[in-house]
Amino acid sequence: MVTGVRLAVVGATGAVGRTIVRLLEERNVPVSSLGLFASRAHEHGIEFAGRTYPVHPVTAEALAAYDAVVFASSEDAGLSYAPSLVERGVVVVDNSAAFRLRDDVPLVVPGINDAALMPGVRLFPVANCTAIILSAALKPLRDAAGLRSVTVASYQAASGAGRAGLDELESGERALAEGRQDPPARVFAAPLARNVVPLVGEPDAEGWTVEERKVCAETRKILALPDLWIAATCVRVPVRTAHALAIVAETERRVASDDLAGCYRSAGHVVFHETGIVTPRDVEGTDLVHVARLRSVDDSGRHFALWAVGDQLRAGAAAPAVQLLERVLSAAEIGT
Repeated sequence: MVTGVRLAVVGATGAVGRTIVRLLEERNVPVSSLGLFASRAHEHGIEFAGRTYPVHPVTAEALAAYDAVVFASSEDAGLSYAPSLVERGVVVVDNSAAFRLRDDVPLVVPGINDAALMPGVRLFPVANCTAIILSAALKPLRDAAGLRSVTVASYQAASGAGRAGLDELESGERALAEGRQDPPARVFAAPLARNVVPLVGEPDAEGWTVEERKVCAETRKILALPDLWIAATCVRVPVRTAHALAIVAETERRVASDDLAGCYRSAGHVVFHETGIVTPRDVEGTDLVHVARLRSVDDSGRHFALWAVGDQLRAGAAAPAVQLLERVLSAAEIGT
């Protein structure tokens, strides 16, 4: 029986890292020793379970002392440290895109594709936040009638760009409220306050952004539908921490709307709103994806539209990371 795990969190001072530390405490994860790391030491520590933990500069030697390491940092950190840690038998949960699409690495989203959690695996990428919310919303459809195609427009919160994104939104809102010109955009493609920016990341030669390609490729992998046709348009909106998605899906087989609603009601990984709406502000600080406005597009029984929202920091990043750690702990593969 696992009584405690020696756990390190890299990127602990960022928005996702701080949320992971908070969730570890909220969910009573059995942590016997906690190490908090960032690219540099920080003057102020981080609270966990009634005490303040210092934040140290990350090094390979320091991470080697832990049973598990959760990366809430850049791809560079994961690529630099994860391979050698895994070779030593350390469990790695990585929130970056570095390993998500590798054929030899499962992309597990707890509650959606738990069967992909294979024994003996030590490297667990956390999927893109938008792909997690999309996959959660699509799973009942896939299970009920298969999926042939998906068109999705995302409305992504400032927190998806980290603490810098939140700071830029807040400074812009404050400037406009005070009658001043908002500062020039540095994090986003255009000023975000009182605006909608239809570009998340830089477009490639074909006009698709890295974010849009991540959403499509990772959703296919999570849902085990490698040939699923998906088109995504990713949009940044002046919302703090919750993403929203407008989805239109075509199923492989006919399904009655009432039967499909029943599938959503019984799905444990989403909160289904049969009537009314749910907004990003409604779900801030929560760990589940919410689905609303499920409706038939036509009389075919194969075309449906729906709306999904989820807190980007929690449902789309920190909660899946902590839940992956919990599942590995429950398999008694790490800890003491």
